[in-house]
Amino acid sequence: MIRDFARHLHGLSAVTEDGVVLHHAPLDKQRFALQTKGKGCLVRYQIYAFDTSVRTAYLDDNRGFFNGSSVFLQVEELNHLPHQIMLLSPKSSQRPWQVATGLTRATSTPKYAFGEYLADDYAHLIDCPVEMGQFDVLEFPVRGIPHHVVLCNKHYADGPRLVKDLQKLCELHVAMFCNDDVSSPPFEEYWFLVNILPEGFGGLEHRNSTALLCSTFDFPNPHRVDELSEGYKTFLSLASHEYFHAWNVCRIKPAEFVPYDLRQEVMTTQLWAYEGITSYYDDLSLYRAGIISFADYLKLLSKTLSRVERGQGQYKQSLAESSFYAWTKFYQQGEDALNNIVSYYTKGSILALWLDLSLRAHSQGRVSLDHMMRLLWQEFGRHGRGTSEADYLQLVARLSDQGLADALRAKVHAKEKLDLTSLLSDVGVEVTRRSGKFNDGLTAETQSYNPYLGILYKGGDSGLLVQSVLQDSPAELAGICAKDQLIAADNLQLTASNATQLFAQLPLAIPVEIVLFRQGRLLTLSVKLCQAPDTVLELKEMDSEKSKRWRTVLKD
Repeated sequence: MIRDFARHLHGLSAVTEDGVVLHHAPLDKQRFALQTKGKGCLVRYQIYAFDTSVRTAYLDDNRGFFNGSSVFLQVEELNHLPHQIMLLSPKSSQRPWQVATGLTRATSTPKYAFGEYLADDYAHLIDCPVEMGQFDVLEFPVRGIPHHVVLCNKHYADGPRLVKDLQKLCELHVAMFCNDDVSSPPFEEYWFLVNILPEGFGGLEHRNSTALLCSTFDFPNPHRVDELSEGYKTFLSLASHEYFHAWNVCRIKPAEFVPYDLRQEVMTTQLWAYEGITSYYDDLSLYRAGIISFADYLKLLSKTLSRVERGQGQYKQSLAESSFYAWTKFYQQGEDALNNIVSYYTKGSILALWLDLSLRAHSQGRVSLDHMMRLLWQEFGRHGRGTSEADYLQLVARLSDQGLADALRAKVHAKEKLDLTSLLSDVGVEVTRRSGKFNDGLTAETQSYNPYLGILYKGGDSGLLVQSVLQDSPAELAGICAKDQLIAADNLQLTASNATQLFAQLPLAIPVEIVLFRQGRLLTLSVKLCQAPDTVLELKEMDSEKSKRWRTVLKD
């Protein structure tokens, strides 16, 4: 996706070494022509930096962070040469700041210090984000390679437990790709750069680091040693996901990305494999590491299945199309997204589960998705070769047969539901369908009577702010639109706190009046509620012997 980083660049100027001002001319929205006549010159500019996401840059009196792509101009003719940067400590800071980055430190620069940092070329320079400020650091080794966890902003983390769990996850991924006792990861050190905000979530992978965004209370509580909160599971899954990307994306990558073209969007139909397979392993690794139980793992799978089932996108867009249109349709979603697109993350992870189960079934347990990932690393990632869809199909055929490869291709290009009921039954897991709760379509309703409106909403200052309207739902049929503010139902005030209880009392198939504001106008619409559809999938152990075998082989 084009982020237009250049919109934050201001005050560009250039002078020669002897003080002569050089003229620069804009070529387009992000490039400039500078005539140096072969002389060295100094280019100055400022970057506006106030984005707390993992994508761009941020600076205040407490913290600085940047991705090189949003800060460093590229010299097109020299981008293949080694680069060096000098980071200077802010003079006004009351407490000394530190630096954390995957860039190579010059011999004169100690760890965590300001000073000189080196990169092999421009691509290396922009693939190592930089964290600056007053932060806490945790360290642990994986096969002798130092790993650093940098915690920025206020937190209450149980450091030893966090280190123990992250170390388990990292060792799992290293063991899978380097499946012997001597191979090491393809980096000399690794950095988890964690920005902690009151509410936050996100991650961005890099060659030997990741920038993570999480919430203040997503860490283990040092006073509750046995607690495993949902927030902590989510954080570990996120860290696992981005660490797995050090192989699957940063090094194993689509042929279209070798090399990256930073001037425009580059399309590929393979993101289902890169984000989908990674999403499959991020939760699976929590079970493999012994952090969560098998029952908890099935709950995570259930939510993933339900996310895909909730909308109509799986019937309108294939995984190949979802991948190809990622930069416009997935990363710039409108209110209609739930009805018209499918996520290559979630459905891609379901396809990865299908492929793992199918490989195991075809080989009587001798081959799994782990074997395919190792082959991808050995034959493509290690040698800088990009993959094509045909490469994936050929690997599947080698590990199994052409029939399974053909089935994989069909599922990548199909606009239909991916049903795992039979495969899961073969490993002792039953899939049941339930209707979802009014305020959470991913959680099953325990009551048999479950009136359905068909909206996603958030509580506003007054009533419910509609975010999406599901296709063919009572809300759509009644004319409710995204961004409507629902303020009353059946002549009662409607709030986020009473919505679930209120709609649970209303009749089915009988008109009910809903009052709303739309663009400042007060409207009254008549809605006929229906019984909620069964879009929540729940997984549970059905056959203890079969599921016991699957639990065992998943950890192998």
